[in-house]
Amino acid sequence: MIDLSGLVLYLHHTAMTQHFEVAAGSILGRDHLRVGKNNQDAFSWISREHVTLAIVCDGCGSGAASEVGAQIGAQLIIEAIAQQLEVFDSIATADFWRTLHQEVLSRLQSIVLSLRGPSWQTIRDYLLFTVVGGLITPETTVVFGLGDGVFALNGEVQTLGPFPDNAPPYLAYGLTAAAPMEQTPSPLQFQVYRQIPTDTLESLLLGSDGVADLMAAAARSLPGSTDTVGPLSQFWQCDRYFANSHAVRRRLALINREVVRPNWQARQLTRHVGLLPDDTTLVTIRRRSA
Repeated sequence: MIDLSGLVLYLHHTAMTQHFEVAAGSILGRDHLRVGKNNQDAFSWISREHVTLAIVCDGCGSGAASEVGAQIGAQLIIEAIAQQLEVFDSIATADFWRTLHQEVLSRLQSIVLSLRGPSWQTIRDYLLFTVVGGLITPETTVVFGLGDGVFALNGEVQTLGPFPDNAPPYLAYGLTAAAPMEQTPSPLQFQVYRQIPTDTLESLLLGSDGVADLMAAAARSLPGSTDTVGPLSQFWQCDRYFANSHAVRRRLALINREVVRPNWQARQLTRHVGLLPDDTTLVTIRRRSA
């Protein structure tokens, strides 16, 4: 008898990159644009033979340069998880997430030590960011994170936060006793929000807290247009977002543009402002059509 188990396992694993596609985009919020701030959101994703993984990070609004931490965090967490998957047989264990938390904190601590100045000041200025992530292996899909944000799993939307005094828990609080730990969970760990078998996964959207404003604007008209913003579901249902890597960003920019139009009858200009006050970032993963 011929043993086909190895072939079955190979086909099962290679199906990861064949069965899922990713679309993503990010835009600067209207309020941040007005005061000259950078986009403090960041995202990163990978799709390999055995894993599809996406991260969205949102830097602390009061940080002097928290966009730095958001960018570093998104990349750093992706790399740490990829390494963890080479060691752990399953992501559905507390040890996997506890070890990941320790590894990410260790890498952040190395960054703090490489910079001059008091460690708490460095952390507050650069490294405070929230996390919303999705990890898909051939067997299991996990939605995880720490802090506020939005995710939609198979069309079911869940908002994370808001937190008291608009102060979500930040991963880097675990680096110093000077942080306001009374405002954060103890211990400060990655939270697993949902876990499902991957063969039941159809779509997963991960977003910063700005996506809540996007959802609230669904029935409103686009600035200077009679077309409406539309529901959040467009980002996993419409093929155009997956056919063009810039399509999500362009749609968000269209929703958030400022348009000035003349009102000839009133002899004045009418200004239509963007609909997204906060930085808005989303990553969508969906199963490819047969």
